[in-house]
Amino acid sequence: MIPKEILMKLGIKDFQMGCHTGNEWHGSGEIIESYSPVDGSLLGKVQAGSVEDYENLIERAEHAFLIFRKIPAPKRGELVRQFGNKLREKKLELGQLVSWEMGKSLQEGLGEVQEMIDICDFAVGLSRQLYGVTMTSERPSHRLYDQYHPLGIVGIISAFNFPVAVWSWNVALAWVCGNVCVWKPSEKTPLCSIACQNIINEVLNENNLPEGISSVLNGGANLGKWIAEDHRISLVSATGSTRMGKDVAQRVGARLGKSLLELGGNNAMIITPSADFDTAMRAAVFGAVGTCGQRCTSTRRLIVHKSIFKSFTEVIKKAYGQLKIGNPLDKNNHVGPLIDSTAVEIYKEALSQVEDQRGTWLVKGGLISKENHGSECYVKPAVAIIAHDADIVHKETFAPILYIMEYDGPIENAIIIQNEVKQGLSSSIMSLNMQETEAFLSHWGSDCGIANVNIGTSGAEIGGAFGGEKETGGGRESGSDAWKSYMRRQTNTLNFSKDLPLAQGIIFDIK
Repeated sequence: MIPKEILMKLGIKDFQMGCHTGNEWHGSGEIIESYSPVDGSLLGKVQAGSVEDYENLIERAEHAFLIFRKIPAPKRGELVRQFGNKLREKKLELGQLVSWEMGKSLQEGLGEVQEMIDICDFAVGLSRQLYGVTMTSERPSHRLYDQYHPLGIVGIISAFNFPVAVWSWNVALAWVCGNVCVWKPSEKTPLCSIACQNIINEVLNENNLPEGISSVLNGGANLGKWIAEDHRISLVSATGSTRMGKDVAQRVGARLGKSLLELGGNNAMIITPSADFDTAMRAAVFGAVGTCGQRCTSTRRLIVHKSIFKSFTEVIKKAYGQLKIGNPLDKNNHVGPLIDSTAVEIYKEALSQVEDQRGTWLVKGGLISKENHGSECYVKPAVAIIAHDADIVHKETFAPILYIMEYDGPIENAIIIQNEVKQGLSSSIMSLNMQETEAFLSHWGSDCGIANVNIGTSGAEIGGAFGGEKETGGGRESGSDAWKSYMRRQTNTLNFSKDLPLAQGIIFDIK
């Protein structure tokens, strides 16, 4: 069970109100119980937000935006800089909470907090680079340029698997762009959201800034629907399953709102005859079992050339034989638990479908007795040899199940197999052949938003834009120019002459 002092340092109570609308926590909705998948212990209870709580929160956010948008961007960047420093001070405690509540390893929990710190550093620099483009006008004595303005309220709907980092990707950029944020976290990891809000509250209070700049609203899926349908929310950034994303997109689209979607992945790694086997093995295994297969960038498919298929599958089987499953806070273990019993049932159903669809087990999965860890959420990572067109291969199962399939002939054949699924998030090729890697990166190569060479599909630096195509949603978060999603573009034309020439040579004379 998580040490009480960790919760105390993060300002979390045993019974915690889950909606922050002002100077204190509120909540008048249902009770959410947060159980740790690590040992099955009850971490705490959270009272969700109600419709009244939501309306109060939005009202405060609207008021805060009127103030915050007028603060110069570099000053808003100072807010983010201070937030990043608070995260540095509380990195260990917040990383431990992430591990206990979500079930990922302590190293991954600490890495997630470091990702928050990194995006804060990125956003601070960005606060002085919210640039537009100056263009040449066709009309004499005219200047033409574009600039970017804040949107307003940004609604953030996040998933359990990265309970703090994905929120930070959004808020760090949204804040320097001049927006205020309303966060609906996963009901599976409510305590992580409360810890984050407590940290940013310290910064807001120390700078005498309106607390509506950052708000959190814990609760079930109905709260996400409120956000998606609310015309007062200018942008809805939603991270999660494709099914959830389609529902959000329809609701936001019905009001002609703006959405940023980062949804499911069915990520493949291509192994060519020229690959370095050791590098490929380590990348594939971590990609498949890291976070117990619960990353949107987890490696789901290995596409291996026929000439090395037997030898490479033997390497994979040997590596899986060395995996240690258990408490993720024990650094000796490689694989922790799934998030909850529902995830375990989905895992079991996928194993059954593999057998029904003529897959053969290279490494057979299965459940691990609750008596071993005090939690029913531990499962064995599985590896199946199966045809690339099997139905189960085309579905994203959030669990440590890896599908291996064979390709023959040139690299184009492997790329066709990789691209045939509906998702398009992350992809990878293991090859020391430049012609193969360049083909993979070309416009007729990988159709994913992320394409890697000689590294795995899982994990990404904050400097690059993160997101994917097709049923992954098309949104981009984090680095590069993803900041533009959080702003509205405005084109400006300035006439500094005494004439009024019209574009396209149109003549309109009037006396």
